[in-house]
This record gives sequence, C-alpha cells and structure tokens, in this order.
Amino acid sequence: MKSKLIALPYIIWMCIFTLIPLLLVVFFALTTENNEFTLSNLTAMNDYLDVLFRSVGFAVIATIICLVIGFPIALFIVRMPKIKQSTMLMIVLLPMWINFLLRTYAWMTILEENGLINRFLGVFGIGPLNLMNNSGAVVLGMVYNYLPFMILPLYSVMTKIDESVVEAAQDLGCSNINVLRKITIPMSMPGITTGIIAVFVPSVSTFIISRMLGGGTNDLIGDIIEAQFLGNSYNPHLGSAMALVLIILVLLIMSIFNQTSGEEAMV
Repeated sequence: MKSKLIALPYIIWMCIFTLIPLLLVVFFALTTENNEFTLSNLTAMNDYLDVLFRSVGFAVIATIICLVIGFPIALFIVRMPKIKQSTMLMIVLLPMWINFLLRTYAWMTILEENGLINRFLGVFGIGPLNLMNNSGAVVLGMVYNYLPFMILPLYSVMTKIDESVVEAAQDLGCSNINVLRKITIPMSMPGITTGIIAVFVPSVSTFIISRMLGGGTNDLIGDIIEAQFLGNSYNPHLGSAMALVLIILVLLIMSIFNQTSGEEAMV
C-alpha cells in the first residue's frame, strides 16, 4: 500500500502530461471540425510521404554519424584517468547549457556566405561556398545538437565493462581490433541502443534545425506539423494525424531495433 502511495504522484503526472495529450492527439486525428469520425486526416498523409521519408532519412544519417563519432569519444574518455573523465564530460555537456536556438544561430553565423568558414577559405582564394540552406547543413545541425545524447549512454555503459576481461583477452593474444570487436562493442550494445534511440527520436521530429539551416528548402515532417498548428494553414486535425503517424512510425522502428539488438546480444 505504501509503495502505491509513493507511485501516485508519478501516475498522476503521467496521466496529465502524457496519457491525456496522447488521447487528444488520437481524438483530433480521427475527427473533423464537427467532431465527426473520419479517416481522411490519415489518408491525407499520402501527400506528405516524401517529407516523411526525408525526415527519416536525415535522422538515420545523423544517428549513424553520431554513433561513428560518439563511440570513439566515449571510449577515449573511459580510458582516461578518473580525475580527468569528469572534465571531459563537462566539455561534452557544455554546449547543452546554451539555449538550443542560440546554438543553431551560431551555426548560421559559421556557415553563411559571409560566415567564419567562408572568410577563412577566402584567405586562400576559395569560395564562397554554399554551406547553408541544404541537406548537409540540416544533418550537421542534428549531429551537433544531439551528439551528447549518444556519448553519454555509451560512456555510462563502457565504465561498467570489467577491465580484467579486456586484460585477459589481451593476455590470450587478442589484438586491439579483436578486443574492440569481440568485447568492447558487444558489451556496449545497451549504450549503443539507448544512444541511437536518444538521437533518432528528436532528429526525426525536429523542425527548428531544418527551418534555420535548411532555409525552407529541406522541410521535415516536424515543420509540416508545426505549420498545421501555428502557421497560416491552421488545421489541428491534420497536424494531429501527422503527429500520430510519426509516433507510430517511431515506436515501430524502436521496437524492431530493440528486438534486433536483443537477438544479437543473445548470439
């Protein structure tokens, strides 16, 4: 009874801020302005499939890049002396202390035609290069903003790997590559799974990055959803339908990935 009372505030919080909003999304997605049941909002998603696929594609690319960059960084931090690890983690987290919009504005200053990169290249007679308003800038913004979400889970899992296991493998003749392939990576799979989900979910639904760095030429599904609630084409029913489809897609991808990674861990 006491444990139930302790969990009561959490249950109330989840109902108010998670369950009820989700039910409202489902309600608006399946109704018209007159509160009549309809599936037309969901079928209208056919007109935005290209945007949805673009969003998933960008999110997958950003997630892979974050994993490729984040894994060696986390491994490097773990192998540092304990007293230096906290300093390195603070450096990783430092950008997150700055407002999300300000971080993105900073990249606009760096990438624009008269930005820092083009000014530097201009010294050597190169450019100006078109670094803004393209898909590369959008993916770059995703990687920069969400890279800490990959590093931190990897670090937390890698710190729990027993160093004696690695030393035993090395004593038995395993090279550093084999130790990485057969010990470090398999034992880091929980962190890899968590990091991939933590990066993919916000990446596939982002809208600020694509608007500011994509210049309106690389709209993602988050931009379209925002426009249905805050733009001139106000249509909360269509926006809710898009959000519902995105939620189902994300949950489906996460379920498949978790099942696949679980089977690989068992093998």
